[in-house]
Formats: sequence, C-alpha cells, structure tokens
Amino acid sequence: MGAVSALNVDLRQMVIAIETAVSLVGMNDTNHGKRVGFIASQFGHLAGLGEADLDYLFELGLLHDCGVSTEQMHAALANNFDWEEADVHCHIGYRLLKDFEPLAKFALPVLYHHTPWQTLLRLDVSERVARMANLIFLADRVDVLSSPHYGNDILLAREELLVSIRRYSGTYFNPEFVELFAEASGYEAFWIGLEDRHITRYTWDMGNRGRNATLSFAQLKQLSLILAYIVDQKSPFTREHSLRVADLARYLAQQRGLSAQQCAEVEIAGLLHDLGKLHTPDRVLAKPGPLNPSERVIMNQHSYETYEILRHINGLEEIARWAAFHHEGVNGGGYPFHPEQQELSIEARIIAVADVFQALVQQRPYRDGMALPQVLAIVGEMAQKGRLDTTLVELARQHADECFAIAQGRDPSHNQPYIDFSVEAAVAQAV
Repeated sequence: MGAVSALNVDLRQMVIAIETAVSLVGMNDTNHGKRVGFIASQFGHLAGLGEADLDYLFELGLLHDCGVSTEQMHAALANNFDWEEADVHCHIGYRLLKDFEPLAKFALPVLYHHTPWQTLLRLDVSERVARMANLIFLADRVDVLSSPHYGNDILLAREELLVSIRRYSGTYFNPEFVELFAEASGYEAFWIGLEDRHITRYTWDMGNRGRNATLSFAQLKQLSLILAYIVDQKSPFTREHSLRVADLARYLAQQRGLSAQQCAEVEIAGLLHDLGKLHTPDRVLAKPGPLNPSERVIMNQHSYETYEILRHINGLEEIARWAAFHHEGVNGGGYPFHPEQQELSIEARIIAVADVFQALVQQRPYRDGMALPQVLAIVGEMAQKGRLDTTLVELARQHADECFAIAQGRDPSHNQPYIDFSVEAAVAQAV
C-alpha cells in the first residue's frame, strides 16, 4: 500500500496528554499529575540537580499515576495516606511503560513510587531509582494532603502540612527530601504556583518548550496503544473497545481505498477516540439500563474531552478532529460540535461507523453483544436517518463477516494483540 511517513509529534506533549487523560479520572481534581511533577522538580532544584534531572522529575510526576483508570482507585489513593492496594496501580504503570523505549526509563520509579523509604533501602534497586521514586512519593503525598487547601487557606495550612509530613521522615520518606520540602514550604511562591490557573500555565510552558524528541510512527502507535489500554480499563464493558475500533477503522479505510498514510492515521485516531471517557463517572459507564437525561448529558461530553486532550499536541491536529467527531452525524446531528457535512472528513466518518459497529458487537451492562444481522440492521437504519455515512455502511455490509470478526477480536490478521494491564493482572504480578 506504500510507505507511512512519520508525524512530527513531540514526546513531551504526548507525556502531558497522558497526564491530562489520566487526571480526568479525578473528576473534580484534574491537575494532580501536573502538581506532582512541579513539586518534585522544585525539590530537585533545591537539591541542586541539573536540568536533565529536573526535566526527568517533571515528566515522572506527570506519568506516575498512569496505572489509574477508575474513580474507585483514584478515591482510595486520594483519601488514604497509605493504602494496602496502592501498589496495584504502580504495577500497572510499570507494565505500561517498561517496553516502550522512549519512556522505559520511568518504569522502575513508577513501580516503586508508593514504596516507603525504609523498604526501598532493603530492595535491590539502584540509588537513582530509589531516590527518584521517593521524591515522587513525597511530592504525591504532599499534594494529596494539600489539596483541600488549594484556593482557600494553603498559606495558612503549610506549617500543619509540614508537621504531618515530618511524622514520616526516615520511614516513608528520605529525611533529606523532607528537609527539601521544609525549605520549599517557606516560599509563598511554591504554594501559590500550585493553584490550578498557575499549574496549567506552567505545564503549558513546559509543553511548548518540548524535549526536542519526536516519535517515529511506530512509536506513536505504541504510545497510542498504551493510552487505549488505559481508557479501556475504565470499565470491564469497554475492555478492548478502543483497540477493536482502531482495527475495524483501519480495515474499512483499506477497503475504501485510502492511502497507507491515511489508513495508519485512522488507526491512531481509533485508538485515541474515547480518551475523554476517563472523565465519565464509573456509575454512568456501568449502569445496567438506559441513561437518564442528566447521565446522558454527562456521557455526551466525552468526545469533547478527547478533543481537548489531543488538540494541544503539535502534529496531531487532524487526528484530534477525526477522533473527536466519532459521534457526529452526517446530517448535522450527533454531538458535541455539529460540524457541517463538508467538515466531516472520510476519516472521521470511518471512525464513526467502526465505533457504532464495534459497540453493538460488544457486551454492555444493559445488553448482550448483538449478532451480525441485528448489527447490520441498526447501522443500516442509522445510515438511512443520516447519522452514519451510507457508502461506508454499505461497505461494511459487503464485508460483514470480516468486520464482525474484527470487531469481536477473532481475526488475528487484522486485530491488535490485547495485553492485559488490568487490576487483576497487576495483582497477580504483585503477589
């Protein structure tokens, strides 16, 4: 089909996108990773670390919670200073990063970022890994303890926060690092900089500064797979959804005669299309029945959230639109942008068909997965009403058996291999 050209995508901006997506799980607090990156890098600055190490700490802070996909896990981590299952998300994050060469250097500190200092000293880990992991652990707990005071009385509460952290000096945290926190705590600018409006600007500046490191297309795909795995773990009913939508979208693009470049980029958009669902409450995704009007309004926001995550990444502007338009109708219906028909590209239309087709095939909390005749009937009706592209639905009908097998994950010639980064798999890894 021809060669695929690399997109000029900056790695730092993709790391920020991972944090932006994962932090959506926090619902009412969507800047935790940004603050941890800022806090850790401030500690590193006071310790006299060089620019490369400060950049490393900032990005490690952004990535440290990449193993968190559910509200339940986020709430447990935010509401407890220590939690017996905290290492589960550490193992998930480690497994997500360890085989991706551009980010593999963060894998071990992510694995140990909830390990107490006195335990780390007994483990067979390098001094650098232990120190970086513990700096992130300290920054993480400082942020969790401080979060109720942001925008309120943080400058009045800082002495109390320091007293709380000092209780764990030598056990949970390296005493040297606790003293770095004590020094940082004395600067009002440190605390003011953690307010939402300031931390988002700081992260924006860091993203525009970049790392001067771009991704090959193969690396972009692998990173998109990592993001797809994160969002698909949000609910047991969406497991593999992003992967199979991407597989089916690429297949339809090939059958439609799109270029190799277009097919590859459609696949990336398919992998990323549901990132915004990380901000959808677990109770809405898992509801075993029809959504009420307020729940439907919440659900219908997810594709806009996808756009907001992706549009800030230079080089992914078109892919961001294709991904975000996956619930838009050819007739101007759907949500949330209502683009004109001429704005709805063939790539976006392909993803829309692939998304509906795969969702119908997949088991959901309110119904079983559907048989092929029922799937074809529903997508055909949606095409007649102008919600889906009629030519693409007819193309899917012409290749119905193949599309059905791909959507179910039964066709190894077209499907991404599914790697289990689930909580259950991480628990098995940890014991």
